Order: sequence, then structure tokens, then C-alpha cells
Amino acid sequence: MICAVIAARGSGSMAQGNNSAMSSGAGATAHETLIWSDEFTASAPQSAPNPANWAYDVGAGGWGNGELELYCSYGSNAPPCDPAKPNSYVGSDGYLHIVARRPSAGAYTSARIKSQALQSFAYGRIEARIKMPKGQGFWPAFWMLGGDITRVDWPACGEMDIMESIGFAPSTNYGSIHGTGFTGTKIGTAYNLPNGAKFGDAFHTFGVIWSPGKIQYYVDNPANVYVTYMPSNLPPGAVWPFDAGKFFLILNLAVGGYWPGPPDATTVFPQEMLIDYVRVYAESGS
Repeated sequence: MICAVIAARGSGSMAQGNNSAMSSGAGATAHETLIWSDEFTASAPQSAPNPANWAYDVGAGGWGNGELELYCSYGSNAPPCDPAKPNSYVGSDGYLHIVARRPSAGAYTSARIKSQALQSFAYGRIEARIKMPKGQGFWPAFWMLGGDITRVDWPACGEMDIMESIGFAPSTNYGSIHGTGFTGTKIGTAYNLPNGAKFGDAFHTFGVIWSPGKIQYYVDNPANVYVTYMPSNLPPGAVWPFDAGKFFLILNLAVGGYWPGPPDATTVFPQEMLIDYVRVYAESGS
């Protein structure tokens, strides 16, 4: 099983938002080159995500976090998955839709797509422009895992959580790192939008600037770095895994779990996590 655990994340510290941030993203800087992207264009209303870029984690069982959903691949007809109502698709609106559904009382479906064995990267600036779902019990995420996970397992492979949000904290994004000796809430920072704004009300850009011995997270603009992690931040005995090789991308929308809690009477289904693009930049000439 690919990463059966998504560690229960939390906040080690908190950063406040920057009113000057640009939710449309800033594009390549003068010293960068765009080396890969998925802009999620499609000619049909519900097209499969590009199979050259994305595969699927499927199934249920909680994923180590008490999650309630069954993850469905595109086109799956294994009940309760419904190919007529896909949980992941690229729409003619130019967005990747990851949809959490409740096909019957107490049953939930969603999707978790990944670039494992298809697209992976070491260093650079990696970002996605995302509009989050709204409501109690939802847990959207944009994150990365080390490509050596099939050899060394989790958490030794390393994990970068670029965007995580939970339904009962709609103004907060959590940026965390995990590895051997620092899982759970040990290395995490909460970023709050200013003035009570909510991430589900508009698109926002979530990114990581990754260089040897350094991981920096930002929201809406790479100049708006709200936390920097380095090996010196790790607890004694922990192992920094982020210079060991390439990492792949994951986008998912969980329902329930130990951290967000289950949906309640206020939760509305279906809910969507919308992704405008995912882009990877490298320093020019590197």
C-alpha cells in the first residue's frame, strides 16, 4: 500500500496572512524556468486526468487516520463508485475537480491522485492554485512523498505537506514536514488568511520553495514565505530525508478522520476541491 499513513497534522506555530498576496500566482520569476505543469485543459465536460501525469490511490480503511471515504479511480464502477458521477475529472471549465460525495447514508466517496512513477522532482519551486471545499469533516491536501517509499516505506521516505486544511478551520492552511523521528504535530506551521477570509471563498496558490537543506512554504506569492524548515529544526535523532532523491505529487480530498472529525448535520454534499494548475519551476540553468 502506498503511504498507508497520512500523519495527523497540527500546528507547531502560526503565521498571519499578507494582504498584498496575489491569489492568481506570480508565474516564473526572472531566475526561473517552468519545467513541468498540468494546466487541466479538456475538451469534454468530464475528462480523465492526464494518465501521463496522474495515477490513483484507491480503496478505504482509514489510511491510518480514521478517514471515512472510499477513494475511487476515474471510471470505476465498483460500488459505491459511480462512473456517471466521477470523483476526479478535468472539466471543460479548465479545472481538475476532486469531488467528495455521499452516495448513501454513512457512505462517502472521493479521490486521491498522485504522480508516482510518472512525474517526480528534486528541488525547485512547486505550486498549485486551489479552491478548497467548505464544511465540517473535509480534509483537502496538496502534498509530496519521496519516490523511494516503495523501498524505505513511510516516514523514512519523507513527506512535504504544502497545503492542508480542515473544515472547522476554514481560514487556516497547515504547512508541515514529516520523516523519521518527526511525525505528527512536531514540525508544522499554521498560516491564517487575514481579516477572517476563508480559503473556500476563492482560489489561492500554495507552494514550496525547495533547495538543498531548506524547505520554504508560501501562500499566494513566493515572496510571502511564512515558514522555513531546515535540518537544524529537527528534534534530536531525526533524519532529514529531503535531499535523498525525487518526490512525487499528491492531491486528495479526505472525508472525516481523527483530525477534522466526521461530517455532521451542517455538512453539504457533494463538495469539490478545484485545482486550476500544478506547476514546477527550476532555477534557470540548473
